[in-house]
Amino acid sequence: MKIVEKEIYTYLKERGWDNNRPSDIAKSICIEAAELLEVFQWASVSIEETKKDFEKMEEIKKELADVFIYALNMTVLLGLDTERIITDKIAYVKKKYPAELVRKDTIRNFGFTNNSAYLNIKKQYRKKKFKDSKM
Repeated sequence: MKIVEKEIYTYLKERGWDNNRPSDIAKSICIEAAELLEVFQWASVSIEETKKDFEKMEEIKKELADVFIYALNMTVLLGLDTERIITDKIAYVKKKYPAELVRKDTIRNFGFTNNSAYLNIKKQYRKKKFKDSKM
């Protein structure tokens, strides 16, 4: 990860983009994520079907790369340890959504029943977050 971060920083520095505002980078991440989503517009296909579609896979790779590059732009410019923030978040999500609890609620195509453990945990988290923001 450090090699990629260094390459990203060099890329930014060479172009004079090493002082971009975080808000502008965040906007770019969202724009590129929307372009990734556009690849799937009007379609709902499985992983297997997607992998078999060469043109779609090429578009996915291009748009994912753009999202990753902008995300890494932000981590590099803010001096964050990309690997650390990812592993910390994965550890947090594992704790928040225990596999043995949420696995049984998952239905085909990553949907959930209305009373799933996942959705209940998410509702409780949002209530707490909202309550905390009112204080």
